[in-house]
Amino acid sequence: MDIRNTTSPVLVTGATGYVAGWVVKRLLEEGLTVHAAVRDPSRADRLRYLDDVAAQSSGSIRYFKSDLLEAGSYADAMRDCAVVFHTASPFVIDVADAQRDLIDPALLGTRNVLEEANRTPTVERVVVTSSCAAIYGDNADQRETKTGKFTEDDWNTSSSVDHQAYSYSKTLAEREAWKIADGQDRWRLVTVNPSLVLGPGLNPFATSESFTLIKQLADGTLKVGVPDVGMGIVDVRDVAEMHLQAGFNANARGRYITSGHNASFPLIAQALRDHFGDQFPFPKRTVPKWLLWLIGPFVDKRMTRKYVSRNVGLSWVADNSKGIRELGITYRPLAESAVEMLQQMIDSEALKPETG
Repeated sequence: MDIRNTTSPVLVTGATGYVAGWVVKRLLEEGLTVHAAVRDPSRADRLRYLDDVAAQSSGSIRYFKSDLLEAGSYADAMRDCAVVFHTASPFVIDVADAQRDLIDPALLGTRNVLEEANRTPTVERVVVTSSCAAIYGDNADQRETKTGKFTEDDWNTSSSVDHQAYSYSKTLAEREAWKIADGQDRWRLVTVNPSLVLGPGLNPFATSESFTLIKQLADGTLKVGVPDVGMGIVDVRDVAEMHLQAGFNANARGRYITSGHNASFPLIAQALRDHFGDQFPFPKRTVPKWLLWLIGPFVDKRMTRKYVSRNVGLSWVADNSKGIRELGITYRPLAESAVEMLQQMIDSEALKPETG
């Protein structure tokens, strides 16, 4: 499928989301007609950032009301579409009810969208925004890999509704996607599996765990120190480019780890401190693992002793060569992503430096 010759519309679910916004931007820049599925098309305040992009692009955008948990609600939005980008899924960690707030929307939403693809004869390809969380649950899982690093062959088997519930939701959703895809032979499924996504949002006031992390690194919340937890980092704009390649590159097949850097909380803090200096109270120390194990559960209910044992002090290494080799993906420097994200918060006055 050649994007230059594509005249059919394309669907993006959860179009106002952090990653989805940049996906929509790239599609519009390519001159495509984007069917943007959102919960409430009447919310002009939520749509104005996409409208601004559309006004400056050769493509066009149409909004459709859709609900992840409502079967059939994507029918109008998907009509006549050749490619479906299913990005809609909650990215929140602190929830009251993991089953209701994370697992049901992720699993049932994926089922509803892909079953609609089965009913829509024009669909040729479906791209699902999964996560590296569907590849691993804890950093300790790396010890069980065949190569000592995470690859697309790995699946998260250590998460549950009671431990790393977000990761569990992404795993169930992606497995459901492959189950539905394997049950038909008309459209091709490709999954994009990003690590922690950083970088500026189309909407400078977006809410996401990524924005929360950068804000807390700068506002003093984590001044006393951060846990030494290894993780992957990727720029949101690179994730959008991977979606574009997954949707239109003839070579795109299977899963793609989308991660530019094997990093950690201390490395992100260091990148910000190197650029902004003493303008913010960035953490300069790591909190010892023994101390986190002792007091973590009392400070943050997510910092369970199981989490500390299986993640703190352990590196995270993934093999991102498949996307580079097959789809020509390149990655921005980690510092660029973190710095531009924080600078956007400063420019929007969501965060103010301590010193001029």
